[in-house]
Amino acid sequence: MILDDARRTPSPWLRPAAVTAPLLLLGYGLLRLLDGLDGHRDKGGWEWIVGHVLFLLGILVFAVLLVWLRDLLRTRLPRQATVVDVATLAGLTGAAAFVWVIVGDLFPRFAEAVGTPDPVLLGGPLLFQLGLLTLLVLAVRARLAPVWGPVLVLVGFTAIAVNLDLLPVGAALVLAGLFPLAAAPRAG
Repeated sequence: MILDDARRTPSPWLRPAAVTAPLLLLGYGLLRLLDGLDGHRDKGGWEWIVGHVLFLLGILVFAVLLVWLRDLLRTRLPRQATVVDVATLAGLTGAAAFVWVIVGDLFPRFAEAVGTPDPVLLGGPLLFQLGLLTLLVLAVRARLAPVWGPVLVLVGFTAIAVNLDLLPVGAALVLAGLFPLAAAPRAG
């Protein structure tokens, strides 16, 4: 049993966020593949727009997950509070970078007006992934998640980084890695 007493039970909001975020990412990946079936991506097409909205919502839900993991881990691992806070800050900074890029994709005038600095493009995804993975490793240490959870999340993000066409596969792996946080038995 991953969670076996009231002290270890995550916030009720953690459960749906752990599943919803990767499902939104999966939806984006499937729409991205659908958009590319004709050999090119149509930035004005409904698949592209809806896909990016799903991606935006997914990143926002991942940010919620980061905050709730932070709260949970600070309770379970008080001596690791600084590491938890730094990982959360890194993850949220990376999530903000993703939001910046997605909003720029959805609203070209925003992108033209403010631009996207290279550090946002290069550092944002890395900070997001390092922050989330650090929190997941700490969740394993706190016996809130199985050891294979962060491994699946890492493999999923790596697949996405290798080729965006692997987004559905990567999202499914991230979902499998986060699912134990959502499926953990409730204390009762």
